[in-house]
Amino acid sequence: MIDIRPIADGEEAAVIGIWSVCGLTRPWNDPAQDLKLARDTATSIVLVAADGGRIVGSVMVGFEGHRGWVYYLAVDPQHRGTGLGRRLIAAAENWLTAQGAPKLQLMVRAENTAALAFYERLGLERQEVVVMGRRLDG
Repeated sequence: MIDIRPIADGEEAAVIGIWSVCGLTRPWNDPAQDLKLARDTATSIVLVAADGGRIVGSVMVGFEGHRGWVYYLAVDPQHRGTGLGRRLIAAAENWLTAQGAPKLQLMVRAENTAALAFYERLGLERQEVVVMGRRLDG
C-alpha cells in the first residue's frame, strides 16, 4: 500500500532523486534549496508517496493567497500508470482546499507533451497567460 503524507526529515535526498529521474531539475535551480524553502514556509508543503520505506513519488504545493500552485509532481517511472500521479494531485487539491485556495495552477514546459496530456486527462485546462520572470538570486 502506497501512503501519501508530508515529507519526513531524512527523505530529502530520495525526493530530489525522484525529481532528477523524472527530469524536473534544472542546472539553474538548486532542488535542495527549493525543497528547504517549501518545508520552511507555512504556506507550502511537500507531500511524498511512500511504498514501505521507499519514496516513489512527490508533489510540492503552495498557496500564495490568490491561487494554489503545484510544483515538482514526480512519480517513479516504475510506478507510472498506476494512478499514483492522480492520487498525488488529489492530495495536493485536498491540501489547497483546506487552505482556502479557490484555484489550482501549475506550469508545464511546452515540450513536455506527456505531462501536458496527463494533466489534460485530469481535467486541467490550458490557460491563456504568458509567464514572465526574472532571476533574483544573482
